[in-house]
Amino acid sequence: MAADPAAAAAASAVAAISAVMDWRSSPDARAAAFAYLESVKSGDIRALASTSFLLVQKDQASEIRLHGFKMLQVVRREGVALWNTLLPSIVSLSNSGPIEAELVTMILRWLPEDITVHNEDLEGDRRRSLLRGLTESLPQILPLLYSLLEKHFVAALSEHSKQQIDLAKQHAGTVTAVLNAVNAYAEWAPVTDLAKHGLIHGCGSLLSYSDFRLHACEFFKVICQRKRLVDVAVAEYDAAICNIFQVLMNISQQFLTRSGMQPSSIDESEYEFATCVCETMVALGSSNMQCILADGARTFQFLKQMLEYYQHYKIALHFQSLLFWLVVLREPSKAKSVARVSGDNFTAGNSASTGDLSTEKEKKGVSLFVTDEIYSTILDVSFKRMLKNSGSASSGLLELWSEELEGKSDFCNYRTKLLDLIKVIASQRPVIAAASIVQRINVVFGDANQATKSPRDLDAMEGAQLGLEAVVSAIFDGSADYGKTDLEMKSQLHKIFEGILQQLLSLKWTEPNLAVIHGHYLDALGPFLRHYPDAVASVVNKLFELLTSLPITFQDPSNNSRLARLQICSSFIRISRAADKALLPHMKNIADTMAYLQGEGRLLRGEHNHLCEAFLVMASSAGIQQQQEVLAWLLEPLNKMWTQVEWQTAYLSDPTGLTNMFADSQFMWSIYHTVTFFEKALKRSGIKKSTTTPQAPTTTAAPGYLHPISSHLAWILPPLLRLLRCIHALWAEPFAQSQTGEIKAAKSMTVAEQASLLGETGKLTKGQVAPADGLLEVQRDGESKENNIKNWLRGIRDSGYNVLGLAATLGEAFFRCAEASSVTLALMENVQVMEFRHLRQLIHLVIIPFVKYCPADLWQVWLGNLLQPLFVHCQQALHYSWSSLLHEGRAKVPDSIGNLSGSELKAEVMEEKLLRDLTREVCSVLWALASPGLNSGLPSLEQLGPSNRMDSLKNLESFASSSLTGFLMLHVGTALPALRISVEVFSWTDSDAVTKVIPFCGALIHLAVASNQAELRQFVAKDLFSSIIQGLSVESNSVMSAELVGLCREIYVYLSDRDPAPRQVLLSLPHIKQEDLLAFDDSLSKTASPKEQKQHMRSLLLLATGNKLRALAAQKTTNVITNITTRNRSSMAHNGIAEEDGQIGLATLSST
Repeated sequence: MAADPAAAAAASAVAAISAVMDWRSSPDARAAAFAYLESVKSGDIRALASTSFLLVQKDQASEIRLHGFKMLQVVRREGVALWNTLLPSIVSLSNSGPIEAELVTMILRWLPEDITVHNEDLEGDRRRSLLRGLTESLPQILPLLYSLLEKHFVAALSEHSKQQIDLAKQHAGTVTAVLNAVNAYAEWAPVTDLAKHGLIHGCGSLLSYSDFRLHACEFFKVICQRKRLVDVAVAEYDAAICNIFQVLMNISQQFLTRSGMQPSSIDESEYEFATCVCETMVALGSSNMQCILADGARTFQFLKQMLEYYQHYKIALHFQSLLFWLVVLREPSKAKSVARVSGDNFTAGNSASTGDLSTEKEKKGVSLFVTDEIYSTILDVSFKRMLKNSGSASSGLLELWSEELEGKSDFCNYRTKLLDLIKVIASQRPVIAAASIVQRINVVFGDANQATKSPRDLDAMEGAQLGLEAVVSAIFDGSADYGKTDLEMKSQLHKIFEGILQQLLSLKWTEPNLAVIHGHYLDALGPFLRHYPDAVASVVNKLFELLTSLPITFQDPSNNSRLARLQICSSFIRISRAADKALLPHMKNIADTMAYLQGEGRLLRGEHNHLCEAFLVMASSAGIQQQQEVLAWLLEPLNKMWTQVEWQTAYLSDPTGLTNMFADSQFMWSIYHTVTFFEKALKRSGIKKSTTTPQAPTTTAAPGYLHPISSHLAWILPPLLRLLRCIHALWAEPFAQSQTGEIKAAKSMTVAEQASLLGETGKLTKGQVAPADGLLEVQRDGESKENNIKNWLRGIRDSGYNVLGLAATLGEAFFRCAEASSVTLALMENVQVMEFRHLRQLIHLVIIPFVKYCPADLWQVWLGNLLQPLFVHCQQALHYSWSSLLHEGRAKVPDSIGNLSGSELKAEVMEEKLLRDLTREVCSVLWALASPGLNSGLPSLEQLGPSNRMDSLKNLESFASSSLTGFLMLHVGTALPALRISVEVFSWTDSDAVTKVIPFCGALIHLAVASNQAELRQFVAKDLFSSIIQGLSVESNSVMSAELVGLCREIYVYLSDRDPAPRQVLLSLPHIKQEDLLAFDDSLSKTASPKEQKQHMRSLLLLATGNKLRALAAQKTTNVITNITTRNRSSMAHNGIAEEDGQIGLATLSST
């Protein structure tokens, strides 16, 4: 009898693979074996498929199976036509046993994953073909999957009952593989088909079995995330969803009942499953709520369970429910995607009928069923969960937010969601929200007369303050118009918040931490004061009382008292912003009190700056004229000191003079506070700026508008520029060598800067004072002179750069007032000796605003002189540092890191971080240069067309006034280093930098296509094209690989007819042939779709490089057999299984 051809081919393949893998094989034998395997791959595809099926059998050695799977990948690429041919043999193979059945389910999983997961390289026709072919095959595939699921589930139970443990494991593995395959179809197959062929029923049956329940629940989650399509059979679809709903509700109720009665009996694996169930129910409620709303009793039951999850001890369950309530409680106009209904809010009582409410339900949606009791319960839980789990903040009743969930969403995002939910409820049920927060405040305050509080009490009080702020802002400062609220509700709200205010005014807390919290509670009421200004005077007096109750203690090493004083001063700023015009009548009283305290020496300079900033905020609500008057009043005393020639001559003539200032600590810090107030004045005065992306630097204010600070720039800027120039010169020779050891040490990093580079700093919590807000002055007391100078240098640089950058946003008022040569001298004279951290800061705070806001007719005067030395130095410095990092393993940077406790590894990490930060900032300058608003004169490529006539091209000069990129290209000394950076960045293994430089590259391409500048065209067609392709070989660039391929397409499509370089670049790649390029040209000529052209370019690049472009290949690394072994969704499910017991851990063994 003749041998089976497939078996014979498989035996030959096994022998060939063994020869290739065996180190003892001769080179000729290996070469012959390799050639044979390649011939099998390129031969008859059906023979290859049959051979591959035999090679991946579990009785083969692991290296044989691995090669078989690789060969199957070749089969996989053939698509639907082959699978339709192979389907009968696949079905037959599945009947052979559990191992073969598992292989079949893996095969059935591949094609839907090609459509839903690994589809980045699918061209339109192929994707449509795959989808059409699979859809036509569903009547065969879905019944097969259900049959395999049922068959092997029953077999696993049966074999285990016979103590055939190994065989039971094989059947269990097949069940899991089937579930994985089913989940791949659940993403796109019609829900009605999944129901019709029993898969919803089958997966629902497995939810009670611990080894399969997570996979089965995943099936339901995928379905529940889908929305009903317009062309679907509504009745059948809704019936399927309702069936899923009932399955989930039953399993959910079982858990909630057990969790409530016997919480200790539930292990972590059950909690993990419950979290998945809850997440699935959230998806159901978010995408298919219309199916639930059809029945009143069902809706109440659903909301009741979601409320129980929100109240649950476990943070993971609570968090999933939080997402649900956030969506369903928003205004109906925002919740159409959830309930698919619209209408006004419905004021429900504490109970509602569950009868036929269809008409009302269609109008009111979910809000019809949400009772006041539900609102109150959600608020109560939200207020309690406002804090993170720590040594001081913990609760025996609730599992507070813990680090375990940081991977899903950090605490700040979680708390933001809580606050959003509180605001949503407060805007809809203001009286309920007000009463709830009062109740919470009374609980956390406890004995208000207690002089001190424990850390846990303080944390709880801070959490309640955030809740109060959310409630007050939603009611009095939210989207709802409080003025339209009915009189009865207004009366209730006024009574409640007036009661809170009187309670706060009666407190006599003098301990620093309590005083800070007290101030925050008062400023949380700012929006309330806007509507009830009669209470403003008492609030202002209370804040001054708090301020003066805290002593100015210079000997306190912790500086708690002085920090608290700064926080209270910042409360003035927040109240001024929130209360709007309500503080205007009290400005004179505040000014008089400030003057009195200052005269008595009871108001420090940093505190005075904060109060002055509050004045500017108050004045901003009264109009420009009031701002000008207040600003002139505040700046007058500073003008007299700042413009004096004596101190400038003594301290700012050269760096030596500046070092002499360090001996006069009081004057040194006075200068600092003067500069910081200039910064605050720029931030707080003038018309509020739009947060949209800056366009062309034109003012949006009314004609004739002049920023209030514009008239003061002429005396503010000259001394500031001299000061910054002297600071920059401290790093230059000969001054750098002649300095004392103290000053040399002061030029190194602060501890805060080190911690920031190492990622060891926590975020500033609300109300915490940042260095620029006055903390530097506090830090200097009791510290060494070195730290005092170090903090001063950092603070002056921060605020000084900010003053220049903020002034630049004024547009012409700055650029026509300031002297460009003085600015260039101060900033660029010693740019070559700048440390990377300082250079990055200069670029971010000064250079980029200059680029964005400089008027076009002043580009030459300002940007031409500033950018040339900057780009020359940055290109050289970055090239050197990246070369050392990539070739020697360590970035060489000029920064003085200072004393660093720990290993040398920390220094290396900091150096690389400094290099990457500067690289990204330099690329941000290029991004700004290419912004659309500054390049309005560049036509789009679509306007130009691929066959742009040479005689229609313009000179580069014609773009110089309407395109900043065009202006840059006219200046060779500035353009060359910028162009070098733009090509080198692709090899620097920093994807963020590449992302920022892509728009600049796009602008260069547009300019090269639109102009007749030969050098620019040659650079783009050759150097830039080559560099982008090289960038695709860097795996970290995979995130923006589509954009890079798009740039390649633009270069080739629009320049290959005018320049031979694009074709030469492609033909220089190692695996391309002339006929490949001709076929590529033919493909491009057949489609005008940029998307399809990009897909052709992508395919060509992969072919031409032998799949060596890792940025493209990285997206396909998961495009392999992903379920060779059973996917273990939870390690917890098997932790208790002992091998010697012969158990296999199947949930099929013990239904729970």
